[in-house]
Amino acid sequence: MMRQLARGWKNWNQPSLMRRLLVAQMAVVALLWTSAVGLLLYDSYKDPGLLRFTSIFKAAISIAQKLEDQPERQREALEAFDAALIEALSDGDETTEALAVMQVWQRGKLIYNSRAGVPVLLNSVPDRNETVVAGGREWRARTMASPIADTRVVLAEPSVWRLAVTVLSRGYYLLPLVISLPFLVFPAWLSVRLALRPWRQVSRETAERGPDDLTPLSYTPPHKELKPMVQSINSLLLRVRDSTTRERSLIADAAHELRTPLAAMRVNVEALKEQSSDEGQRELMANLLRSNDRAARLVGQLLQLMRSDAVATNALPVMLSLDGLVQDRLAMIEGLARARGVELELVCDDAVPVLGERESLVSMIDNLIDNAIKYSPCGATVTVHVAREGARALLTVADTGPGIPPALRERVFDRFFRNPDQTQSGSGLGLAIVKSVVDRHGGDAVLGEAPGGGLLATVRLPLAQADVPQPLLVGA
Repeated sequence: MMRQLARGWKNWNQPSLMRRLLVAQMAVVALLWTSAVGLLLYDSYKDPGLLRFTSIFKAAISIAQKLEDQPERQREALEAFDAALIEALSDGDETTEALAVMQVWQRGKLIYNSRAGVPVLLNSVPDRNETVVAGGREWRARTMASPIADTRVVLAEPSVWRLAVTVLSRGYYLLPLVISLPFLVFPAWLSVRLALRPWRQVSRETAERGPDDLTPLSYTPPHKELKPMVQSINSLLLRVRDSTTRERSLIADAAHELRTPLAAMRVNVEALKEQSSDEGQRELMANLLRSNDRAARLVGQLLQLMRSDAVATNALPVMLSLDGLVQDRLAMIEGLARARGVELELVCDDAVPVLGERESLVSMIDNLIDNAIKYSPCGATVTVHVAREGARALLTVADTGPGIPPALRERVFDRFFRNPDQTQSGSGLGLAIVKSVVDRHGGDAVLGEAPGGGLLATVRLPLAQADVPQPLLVGA
């Protein structure tokens, strides 16, 4: 449970463009609503709702004038009129502080004040909305006068700050946001997700690319925001592909050119060794020949690696007999194994056809068997097994050498990486060539421990299907 909570918190805490856009949309909605409330407050300040109705003033003046000689009835009528205004212009929940005030003057005397605690409110200019300060508070007030009986009616509402406090305290501002925002989250999320579909398509195509696929992205979005990014990616892929091609060409040319001087050096050293009778010189020349062999092997592996990398991904594969290829390569390598005192054993099932490129598969087989012979002690047996495993071809090579620690079994497929504890000389390219060939043929290669100790190299390749358009079965 705690692990799930930690994983959920990590996912939530991770920066997200989707969440950023959603928050931005919600912030825009809140800003628009705040602006609308602000405009409402400003409009209420400039032109309060109650003060704009002239008929209210006229009705109060008429009541005061007609009942001037009946003070009790006059007061009762003004109170009823004031109560009717409050009921008509409010929902009955306002506090006393938020209610409007009506004051009626007649013959210079205040005859009615709707709120006893409110001091006298007087406008400097009749019949105009003004801000009046009375009792330490601000009011928006308007006064209308009649020459008959010197009657004046003052209507006042709390200032815009009082209105703002009322709006906030009553929930007129927050309540609509609290109610509406949850219902807007899903439409906003859906709109953002639909809008980001081209982005996801570019991301999906990029994620599906293998490390050797440096062709430009096939999807070219028309959107002006996404198009420059795709063009930059394609430009980067083109530069990387050109650089990789130049690098491979340079390595291949250098390796090819090195073969001739290495061969000439070997011939000359062998000739000098045959002519020399000094045992010390002959031993030095033998060491030189061994170094020449290592250099020639490295050059050959570099050429194999460049050839395996240069195989066209769209080339039409050829149907090959994997068991036949293994038998041929074992026959070619048998002399090397005999010289090292190692016996080769082949266990082969029925025909195991695969689709692939012959030279690459030959390089893969040679490197697997060469490694097994190289690291096996004298008198040991290297067992090679070819079989079918469901819809895949299985090739295993088992030796009785020192093996590879489990922690290094993935890293030894990297180019030029070798086990630090290994005493045998090598270039660190053999298993890299195997991995490159297997990846290009849609298979997988893993290393494990052989039943009798040593290393067990397992390669699985897709079996050729019966309906493939290549009827040719090649074994050599």
